[in-house]
Parts: sequence; C-alpha cells; structure tokens
Amino acid sequence: MENVVIREIKKEDNAKVAKVVRQVLIDLGVPKVGTAYEDPSLDQMYQHYDRPKATYFVVEEKGAILGCAGIAQLDNYEGNVCELQKMYFLESARGKGIGHKMISVCLERAKAYGFESCYLETMPYMEAAQKLYKKMGFKYIDARMGDTGHYSCPVFMLKNL
Repeated sequence: MENVVIREIKKEDNAKVAKVVRQVLIDLGVPKVGTAYEDPSLDQMYQHYDRPKATYFVVEEKGAILGCAGIAQLDNYEGNVCELQKMYFLESARGKGIGHKMISVCLERAKAYGFESCYLETMPYMEAAQKLYKKMGFKYIDARMGDTGHYSCPVFMLKNL
C-alpha cells in the first residue's frame, strides 16, 4: 500500500467510484433502499461535490480506485455541521491504515472550510468502521441530525472540530 494516493475526485472517476461504493455495500449486506446504494448522486459524484464547502476524495493505487469518502454541509440542517459522506473501501484496502488517513484528510478539509462539527451515519454491524470513528474522536449521539435520506442507517456519531 506504499503507492496509495488520496486525491480529489475527477470527472472521469465517476463510474469507478460508483462501482466501488455499490460493491462494498453488496459485500457488507447493506440494504439497497434507504442507503447510499440508491443515492441519485452516486453516479455523478464529481458533479455532486463540485460546490462550495464540499470535497470528495478517492484512494488510488496504480490507477485503481480502492476507496473513497467526502465531506459536505449536512443536508437539511441549519448549523455549521458537515457530514463525513460515503466512506467506503474495497476489502483489499481495509485494515491497512487507509481509513485513518482518509478521515484525517476529510477532517482537515472540514476545518479549512470552517465547519464546527462533523456528523456521520452508519450501520450497527459496521463495527470496524465504528471502532475507527471512535479512535478518530467521534462520539455516539442519540438522534439523527439533518435529513440525509439514509433512513436505513440507525447509528449516529458526531465529532467537534
């Protein structure tokens, strides 16, 4: 994994990113309804994040995209809170410290954008991801913030920046 690069998404990455996200969701048995699987933006991630205070990153190794994640203003929420969005890694990239690096890159960008907190939603059985989120300073909260449309994700976490 020494040749791994984290960079901003390019327009030509759209199809590869959508394929990675859908593959990870299938591998993990995530419901296709009420999750990122059915997001209309999934096939146009470059365009979706081409707006103020939003960035989507990919993890690339030798031209292959192994994972991705982004930050943007939390949808349907009035406060100065961003959301860590669509963070997924192929199985071959997991357990190698890439997730830690990716979250660090996203949080640094969120701070640069001036956000005060970072929110995320996940699935209960994504225990490895939750362990990483806790290690990165995210805390469990009791209720959903905003409205991401991911009503099948019942675990909510927040980190003050």
